[in-house]
Amino acid sequence: MSLDLTPQKKRSGRILVIRGGAIGDFIVTLPVFAALRRQFPTSNIEVMGYPHIASLASIGGTVDRVIAIDSRPLAGFFARKGDLGTGISEHFASCDVIFSYLFDPDEIFRTNIGRVTRAQVIQAPHRPFETSPMSAASQLLVPLERLAIFDADPVPRIVLPIPPTRKRNLIGLHPGSGSSSKNWPLECWSVFVERLIAQTTHDIMLIGGEAERDALELLTPLIPFNRLQIAKNCILPVLAHELASCGSFIGHDSGITHLAAAVGTPVLALWGPSKEPIWRPGGDAVQTLSHPSGLLSIEPGEVLRQFLIFTEIQ
Repeated sequence: MSLDLTPQKKRSGRILVIRGGAIGDFIVTLPVFAALRRQFPTSNIEVMGYPHIASLASIGGTVDRVIAIDSRPLAGFFARKGDLGTGISEHFASCDVIFSYLFDPDEIFRTNIGRVTRAQVIQAPHRPFETSPMSAASQLLVPLERLAIFDADPVPRIVLPIPPTRKRNLIGLHPGSGSSSKNWPLECWSVFVERLIAQTTHDIMLIGGEAERDALELLTPLIPFNRLQIAKNCILPVLAHELASCGSFIGHDSGITHLAAAVGTPVLALWGPSKEPIWRPGGDAVQTLSHPSGLLSIEPGEVLRQFLIFTEIQ
């Protein structure tokens, strides 16, 4: 992965946020970028992360640039007394404030950063604390208090430059997640889709990547061709646009569910073992459905019933 350090438009001051993690981890960090932009509208705000995920922060102009965290010049910063590349070292030196949401228990990365910059380096949690009563997004905002940013909006939002027309009759279905323990069984999805097709006039957008290949192959034949759309292996900015066109969405506790909520699509999340107060997607148009005995005990008929009630009030 190459490192983009090309000159950017002139602004006053430079703030760098370093954030790795999966899709959901990044989306719950979006309020950090929004709060920084509101507080420092003329500053250059950058994110160092995985470009295919971190590009979500640049959709609405919240950040000015995305820098690849998995680039070769950065490798030395993760090694004790590592060889620090000149170009990236100079870039760190040009920053005024650096927020690091990296897992750095031995402070190797922070020590190396200190070798090349006088920026104010603020260590932030790489992962929300499971024992906290605060949501993940709220916890990740706490380090901003060092810059006198209080009471920031904790709801992740992605504002598309050209939002699509939302099709009320189109429902997005994502039958996957990053962990099998968070997934509703495929046989339940099959029964649900068959009943949805038989009892409603909704069109369906099936969403998935390689991890959902089996699920998509199983569910696709159950849906009439003229009522089916497939969003497969989409890059995230494109998928954000596709999700924003849906009138509603059903998924698990996953990054894609967080993405659907962030673009404002009404979400029904089938909830498994994760702690809901921490990881529940933000926003008023989000409802969760769980069972005391776990996902396996959620009946397809109950999901359909809750979905129909949910869509009526949206």
